[in-house]
Amino acid sequence: MVKRLFDLSLAAILLAVLSAPMGVIALFIRLDSAGPALYRQERVGRHGRVFRIHKFRTMHQRAQEDMPLTADGDARITRAGGWLRARRLDELPQLFDVLSGNMSFVGPRPEVPRYVAHYPDALRSIILSVRPGITDPAALAHRHEGEMLARAPDPEQCYVQQMLPTKLRLQADYIAQANLLTDLAVLWRTAAVVFTR
Repeated sequence: MVKRLFDLSLAAILLAVLSAPMGVIALFIRLDSAGPALYRQERVGRHGRVFRIHKFRTMHQRAQEDMPLTADGDARITRAGGWLRARRLDELPQLFDVLSGNMSFVGPRPEVPRYVAHYPDALRSIILSVRPGITDPAALAHRHEGEMLARAPDPEQCYVQQMLPTKLRLQADYIAQANLLTDLAVLWRTAAVVFTR
């Protein structure tokens, strides 16, 4: 209950403060390439329930439907999208997902069903027992994921066989010790990464 109240309060404050900048970002996206400013994608949330996550669109329209992974230098990324991704600003619309209860500020990053199918049974039950988050220790540890995928001969194989198992272990470790103080620490580390880029 404390975590949920914290999420609601912080999301409401940030949306009030950032509504104007988010409007400018949406206009920037629309002027840069054809298509809507927002992008919605199916992700797997708490208890395995599928929901649609919100992001600012960073790729050409319909470009992400076949391959959900994105490597650095991906030709599908728009000029505006590259700028937004570098600053993690494409994630801002997830504040609405926090308000709706589909997400939390801190929790395992939600995956597409395609990759949740690769979760080992024991870890699947743990990871999907909590609300997914905008950030978590695994996301921070893999913040250069795009670079690694760009160097991989087969990005999807690299993700499923090397990155995903590591992420799942970090997420399970987070869940085992999660509390408000650990969440605040993760948010602080996330802010430090975003603002020192």
